[in-house]
Amino acid sequence: MAIRFPSVVNAKQLLRMKTALNNGRDVPKGCCAVYVGENQKKRFVIPVSYLNHHEFRALLSQAVEEYGYSHPMGGLTIPCREDIFVNLTSRLSG
Repeated sequence: MAIRFPSVVNAKQLLRMKTALNNGRDVPKGCCAVYVGENQKKRFVIPVSYLNHHEFRALLSQAVEEYGYSHPMGGLTIPCREDIFVNLTSRLSG
């Protein structure tokens, strides 16, 4: 017997779908693109509302400490593991 967590599964599917749909670099209104990863960066498209959450702001502070306000990728880059980012965004979407 398996226990399913629909909000977590849906959040992961939503992130994958948004990432797949936005490989052409189009970002839907109300969303922003972020690059996540320690070595290999992966692009995610997230709702702008996530930026106001206190846990997400902690990630943004880490990004400022590591990269400053100017980064060569040109986008918002967050220096954390992908699994940590997916876990956080799945909690925020639920």
